Amino acid sequence: MYLYPTGCETNLRFLPKSAFGQTAVLIALLLLINQVVTYLSVTFYFIQPSYQQISSLVATQMNSIMLQQVYRSDHPQYEAFQRNTGIQFHSERTAMHAGLRDAKRYQWMSQQVSQAMQGEAVDIRISTNTDLKVWLRPASHPELWVAIPLKGIADADVSPLMMYLLVISVLSVAGGWLFVSRMNKPLRALQHAAQQVGSGQFPSSLPLEGSTEMISVTQAFNQMSQGIQRLESDRVLMTAGISHDLRTPLTRIRLASEMLPPEQDWVKDGIEHDIDDMNNIIDQFIEYARQDREKISEHIDLNALVQEMVNARSIQNDYQIDLQLAELPQIKGRELGLKRVLDNLIENAFRYGSNHVTISTEYDSSQQHAVCTVRDFGKGIDEEQIPHLLSPFTQGDRARGSVGSGLGLAITKRIIESHGGTMRFSNHPYGGLKAGFSLPAA
Repeated sequence: MYLYPTGCETNLRFLPKSAFGQTAVLIALLLLINQVVTYLSVTFYFIQPSYQQISSLVATQMNSIMLQQVYRSDHPQYEAFQRNTGIQFHSERTAMHAGLRDAKRYQWMSQQVSQAMQGEAVDIRISTNTDLKVWLRPASHPELWVAIPLKGIADADVSPLMMYLLVISVLSVAGGWLFVSRMNKPLRALQHAAQQVGSGQFPSSLPLEGSTEMISVTQAFNQMSQGIQRLESDRVLMTAGISHDLRTPLTRIRLASEMLPPEQDWVKDGIEHDIDDMNNIIDQFIEYARQDREKISEHIDLNALVQEMVNARSIQNDYQIDLQLAELPQIKGRELGLKRVLDNLIENAFRYGSNHVTISTEYDSSQQHAVCTVRDFGKGIDEEQIPHLLSPFTQGDRARGSVGSGLGLAITKRIIESHGGTMRFSNHPYGGLKAGFSLPAA
C-alpha cells in the first residue's frame, strides 16, 4: 500500500488513468509549452525588432517634418511634399473623415517615438481599414495630425505567425492521435482476448504488432492462452477417460447384482443405489470439466424461464413454490445453462432447506441487472461458510449430512459468470437461505 501526501493525491485524481488519456495530456502539455516558446521567440526576435525599426523610421520622418515645418500650409513645398511622399497633414476635423475615427491607439509605440524625438510627447494611432497608416499628433501642435502611410506592411503580415501556430497545433494533435491510436490498438485487442480467456473462450493468436514491448507482451499472452487451452483440453480428456473407465466396472457390478438370489434383494437395492450415486457424481465431474463454448446469442425472458422450471416440478405434491415475479427486461444467454442453474438452486433449497420455497425476481436499475432469488425456510448456514459455498468440492451443509461431490454450485457459478453475472448468497433475517444470481440486461 502506497501513501501519498494529500496534495499529491488531489492532483493525481484529475489525471486520466488510461494510457490514451495520459499520453493525450502529455502531448497537450508539450504542445502548449511549444506554442508559448514559439510565440515568445517570434515576438521578441522578429516582430518586436520590426516594430522598433518602424518606430525609428516614423520618428526620423516626424523629426524631419517638424524641423522643416513642411506641415505649414504656407510652406512652398507643402503640396509637393504630400504628393511625393504620400504623407498627409490634417486638422482634427479632416483627420476624422480620413480614417482617424477607426484608428487604434498604441501607447508603447508612442513612447518609443517620443524617446526618439528628444522626449517630445507624441500621440500615435494606427488605422488598418484600407491602407495601413500611422497617425501622429505632436504635443507641441495639438491641432495637427500627420498621416504617414506604411506601404508594404499590412495587417495580414501578422497572419503567418498565427497560421504557423495553427498548422503546428493541427500537425501535433494529429501526430499524437495517430501515435496513441497505434499504441492502443494492440492493447484493446489484448484486453478483449483476455476477457475471452477469462470467460472460458480461447481466441486465435493475436497478431504481433506495435512497439517491441507490446510485441513481447502479446507474444507472452499468446503462449499463456495456448498453455491454458492445452491444460483445459487435457483436463476434459482426462475426466472423460476416467468417467469411461469407471462406468465400465460399475456396469459389471450392476449386472452382477442382478444375479443375486431373491433373499438378498436388500443387498441388490443398496448396490444399485450406490451405483446411481456414483454415476451422478461422475456426471457432475464431467459437467464441471466441460467448457461450454456455445455462443451467448439468445434473448431470454427470465420470468418465463422460472415459470417453466416451476411447472416442471408441479407434479411433486410434497413441495410448494411461491412466485414473486417483477417486470424484467430480456437477458442475453444460453437457455439450457440457465435452466441448469435454476434447477440446481431449487433442488438445493428443497434438499437442504424446506419443502416450501419462494422464487422472486427484480430489476436492479442502478446496475442494469436482472436478479433472481430462491429462498428456503430452513435453518440457513453459518455466515463464515457462505464465502466458500461456490468453491469446488465444498458442501455448505455438513451438519445436515450433505451428499454428492460438492460441484453443483461450482458449476452454477461458472455458468453465471460465463454470462457476465454474479452469484448471491445470504441468510434471510427471518430464517432460511437466499441463493440467487444477477445477470446483465440485454
